[in-house]
Amino acid sequence: MSAEISLECEGAAKLALSDVELSRVFDLVLAEEGVERICCVSVSVVSPKSMQELNREWRGVDAPTDVISLECERPDDPYLAPGEPCELGDIAMAPEVLAAQAERFGTTAEDETRLMAIHSLLHLLGYDHIKEDEARVMEAREDELLALACGGDLGHVELTRHRDDAPLPGACAPSEVAS
Repeated sequence: MSAEISLECEGAAKLALSDVELSRVFDLVLAEEGVERICCVSVSVVSPKSMQELNREWRGVDAPTDVISLECERPDDPYLAPGEPCELGDIAMAPEVLAAQAERFGTTAEDETRLMAIHSLLHLLGYDHIKEDEARVMEAREDELLALACGGDLGHVELTRHRDDAPLPGACAPSEVAS
């Protein structure tokens, strides 16, 4: 129940979280979701311009976004042999967009990156938020996992912002577009 992360950074783009912290967050999500096999996740850290190109290509939205999750396999896919790692998928993250969102929501770039890491991994595990009932389930799970990732200390993070605030243009890409 661990994640093998392949991290690639475009140019000077750099996440606000260390590789170790990102891995810890992914491992926590997989463990809490009951995933019992190793999962491989590719994370690309990109500029807003590159993210806008990805968003246009995969979602038809010509604007930068915070994260995009592109699903590959699911841990419970029946064709995976016992003990065979799961190629969970690809995640693209735009640190400049994440930092702007952090400022907008009064959190830190680290908090926003941690939340969006959880969010994007949940997409790869099959969660979505297109329909209102699915959004409530996904957001509640994000809240639970973020609280665990932060050791229960969330006094500085406003968890309900995704429900109460209108998203930024193009924000939050569903994984199903690549399924």
